[in-house]
This record gives sequence, C-alpha cells and structure tokens, in this order.
Amino acid sequence: MTRSDGRVERGNRTRQLVLGRTVGIASVEGLEALSVGRLATELGLSKSGVFALFGSKQELQLATVREAGRIFTERVIRPAEQVPPGVARVWRLCELWLEYSRDRVFPGGCFFYGVIAEFDARTGPVHDAVVSAHRAWTDLMERTIDEARTGGELRSGTDVPQLAFELVALMETANAVSVLHDEESAYHRARVGIADRLRAASADGAPPVPLED
Repeated sequence: MTRSDGRVERGNRTRQLVLGRTVGIASVEGLEALSVGRLATELGLSKSGVFALFGSKQELQLATVREAGRIFTERVIRPAEQVPPGVARVWRLCELWLEYSRDRVFPGGCFFYGVIAEFDARTGPVHDAVVSAHRAWTDLMERTIDEARTGGELRSGTDVPQLAFELVALMETANAVSVLHDEESAYHRARVGIADRLRAASADGAPPVPLED
C-alpha cells in the first residue's frame, strides 16, 4: 500500500467514525445540532481535520442523511428482500421497520421521523435529501404491496397507495409513542393493526399473516 493509499484509508475510517456519531446526535437533537467543533471535541479529532472531510455544515448534514439511509437499508430493506414477494414480504418489511425503531438502531428512534419534522417546511439541499429518502421508502412500500396484489395475495381492488399510507402511519405512530413515553406497547399495537389491515386486504386463499404475541 502506498503512503497515499494509507492516508485515504485513514480518512475513510475517520469519516465513518464521525458519521457514526452524527447519526446518533441528529436522531435525538436534529441535524442542526451538528457542528465541526462539537464533533472534534467529542471524538478527540482536530477541527481542521473534520472540516476537511466534509467542507461545510450542509455537506456534513447531507452525509449524515446518506449514512442513515445506508444503515436503514442494511437493517430493514435488505433482509426483507430475502422473503419472496407477496404478503409475507410486506409483513416482514413492516416487522423489520418496527424492530429497527424498537431496538434503537438510532438512539432517537427512527432517524428519518425526526429529521422530517425538522426540515419539512424548509427549502434547500438537505430538505430535498430528506424528501428523497422519504419518497424512496414510500415507493418501496407501495411496490411491495403492489407485488402482493399482482401476485394474487391481495384483492385485485386493493388501493395500494392507501394501504401503504396506513401501514406507514401505524409504524411511525408506534415510533413516536415509544420514544415519547419510553415504553414498547405501541409496537405490539402497531403489529396488531398492520396484521388486521393485511388480513382485511388479503385475497381468498392467500397465506395467513403470521402475527405472534
């Protein structure tokens, strides 16, 4: 490995160290709470070194959103893709989302739930990145439900966007209630609600939704 390669590797490690901290801070305090000085102090790094990695507070915020999206993909989306398309994949995607929130992958619960509230009425690149991430999640939910519908496991007349909206609302409410009250019963209520909605939309002969207590 050349000296240049070694510098790049160290820079990548430092970048991941910083982003590992920024996603945690932002999930609790918001993206505006991020600052080069704070990160340098908390991680024992130089301010100039942290600044050189990102160049601006806005780029630090954007990189944090991208890192949160990467973690979300690895914890929720990729595992759900291992389940064959149909109602079982819809159910698994919802379960994985609830587990991601309940297990506090981000200490503030769902990373995106918090930053959406922070940036929903703003404009600019960070707002656009948050919108893009939210739209990608909604689109994925709708595609997954539509696969179950076209595969004959949900009724042909199922309103796919409406069902996706309701399932996401149940998940986000469970996250908000759990974070606010520091208790887990909301996740069970959300699972019951999601199972009820999927059962109501299921076609005759479709595999049962495997709700477990």
